[in-house]
Amino acid sequence: MTAETAQREPGLNRGRTPAFTRSLRALLLLLPAVAALSGCGGWMSAASSAINSSHALFSISPGVTAIDTNCTGCNRGVAQSFAATLASGAAAEVLWSLPAAGNYGAIDAATGRYTPPAYLSADSLQVPVTASLRSNPAETATATITVTPGFLQPLTPENFAVGASGTVRVTGYLAEAGGTAGVTFRLADTPSGTGSGQGSLSVPECTRSNEAFTYCTVTYTAPAAVAKPAAVYIVASPAGSQSREAALVLLNTAGVESTPAGHQQQAGTGIALGSSGGNNNDYDTRNGNIADCCSGTLGALLQDARGVQYLLGNNHVLARTDRAGVGEAIVQPGLIDSSCTPYPAGKVTPVGVLTGWVPIKSAATNVDAAIAQVNSGAVNPSGAILELGERQANGTLASAPPGISSSGGRGEAAALNMSVAKSGRTTGLTCGGVSALSLDVKVSYFSDCAETRPYYTKTYTNQIGIAGRQFSDAGDSGALVVNAGNAEPVGLFFAGGEDSAGMGQGVANPAGEVLSDLSAHVGNGASYTFVGGADHPVSCMNYGVGAASAQTKTLTDAEQARGELALAQARVLVNPSEGVYSVVLGKSSDNLGEAAVVVYVDPNTKTSIPATVGGVRTVVVATTMQTLAAGTAPLSPADDAALQASALRSAIAIKQQVSAGLLKRNPSYFGVGVGQSYDNPREAALVVYVDRAQVPARLPQTIRGLRTRYIVMERLHVTRSYLSASPAQSHCAPHAAQSAPLDIFSARHLRELNLFR
Repeated sequence: MTAETAQREPGLNRGRTPAFTRSLRALLLLLPAVAALSGCGGWMSAASSAINSSHALFSISPGVTAIDTNCTGCNRGVAQSFAATLASGAAAEVLWSLPAAGNYGAIDAATGRYTPPAYLSADSLQVPVTASLRSNPAETATATITVTPGFLQPLTPENFAVGASGTVRVTGYLAEAGGTAGVTFRLADTPSGTGSGQGSLSVPECTRSNEAFTYCTVTYTAPAAVAKPAAVYIVASPAGSQSREAALVLLNTAGVESTPAGHQQQAGTGIALGSSGGNNNDYDTRNGNIADCCSGTLGALLQDARGVQYLLGNNHVLARTDRAGVGEAIVQPGLIDSSCTPYPAGKVTPVGVLTGWVPIKSAATNVDAAIAQVNSGAVNPSGAILELGERQANGTLASAPPGISSSGGRGEAAALNMSVAKSGRTTGLTCGGVSALSLDVKVSYFSDCAETRPYYTKTYTNQIGIAGRQFSDAGDSGALVVNAGNAEPVGLFFAGGEDSAGMGQGVANPAGEVLSDLSAHVGNGASYTFVGGADHPVSCMNYGVGAASAQTKTLTDAEQARGELALAQARVLVNPSEGVYSVVLGKSSDNLGEAAVVVYVDPNTKTSIPATVGGVRTVVVATTMQTLAAGTAPLSPADDAALQASALRSAIAIKQQVSAGLLKRNPSYFGVGVGQSYDNPREAALVVYVDRAQVPARLPQTIRGLRTRYIVMERLHVTRSYLSASPAQSHCAPHAAQSAPLDIFSARHLRELNLFR
């Protein structure tokens, strides 16, 4: 993924939907608008006049509501929808509007869909929303929204690992310039804030300015003793706001200290890979200024038969999504970590020159890859990757090359449930599990960093699906995925997001296909291999892998009723002599929110349990009569059950027959692969990726006799990060595309830009 100011929405179109994947790490400077706007006082006085949400002829709802600048709970950037109703109860034909003067956000005049401003210059803003009858515009009603500042991005860092007594500073940036708002931090056992967590937090320190966004910092200290690995969340909220962000802390008994910060810094000469990088020309201009820029991860080192070495990354990171020219400079760190200032003015170092890429807009290609010949002395020639090595005396992880001793530098094939690791710009070293094989998936590309100009939607076939909490975020595109057991290359990471259960979902091109496609399309058939060393294990930073708990989503009354009806029918399955002990009502893990009949069976039973009973899924749990009698039997199966290779092969054969048809007939489907059923791990399942914006009312429980497992999320995005200088997501000031270095901290410079003209 390349780094974007995208807010955290899982998705396949580079994840810029407001309220989801954002991963910028630069100081957020305001545009000159803060000083030039008519002022918060004017906004407040206009909004605090008499509000009347009803009228003799019609009323609008909601009459009073509150949101934050994050659009907490919004759908595709719409924070609040308003409706107008006639006294008769029929819908009223109205036009919606906001005051003409002041930065109140935006509202769709026809539909009443409201989106708040990107930032405030006070602790709260009262926004009057007016509806006027189309037939008589003089007849109006007005509602009010109280807007409070949310977060501009996830907490920084958003994930890290520490051992006993380890410390890390965590920062949260607010969408507010000036004012008095701060951030409250607390420890918890869940991202929603429940539980007390382990460790302690210092008193927060906040920095405020009229020309820079408010940011608050707190220091986390791990407990003096860590008995077993545990997850702790640092949950932050702006004062008076519903907005919430959480950083995930992985406490570990090995005393490992791991944070993504080192992956984003300028590394000097002989750089290790897994660090921030990209094309020096990967920025958009507007009115002669750089408006936003893009970056990703420099993933690995390749060499050809002559021993010439090349940086390996994604096409959309190194080759600007087919738009680059051979010879363009590749820099470290990427522009995202240099305030969008390219070389030579920016704090970036040229480390290679673009050699070639596998074209995305071609039916003959199946990977997102590009290579750049290494500048002499710029890159560690061993192919070392940040944090891929052993723990050092101070707790940090050493850089180390990937393993190539068992594959001769060709990489190895992924296997279902294989533990894999990646070292990327945004989330650092993280580990997950291979959750789907033979994955066909649609990915949308854009021809600009801000993703306003669609370029091409490509369907990749036979890709690798990876699941893991905090496995990746925007900016990790281009990271090398390796087998965590031996560090052998497995794939090239290029797309990902987060599903509706909060689990990270990523996609990687198979390593062998990356090499073969590069050979076919770059260098006139040259042969490439990975540069590395002896196979070795990776110190996995695993923030959570496996099936999301089915118990996290409450069943609706209708689902409960469906399940109870099916439970009555399922009782005919019970036959202790055949090893089928009992049935109870439960929930599916293959499709969260769906009722299921839990069937308890003897671990050694050969009895086949149907995938559904009475139109309801079955969950098969191996247990003993003693456990059942004690009332301690689980409601979901253990996730360590083995899947027979023959079952996997049969499922892949079925998937190959149905995938193209499913993707074509069902517009909500954007990926189909094969994995293990979470409801019955002894069986394979079709893994279907479903667009969370258009989930069908009923999803098939089986297809061609196979169980189905659904991943509901935004359409997968290529995870490049981008830094926008626009008013909507201003993280640094725009500056001239060809100029001397600018002091982006200068208030005078900010005012001179005058983007609000």
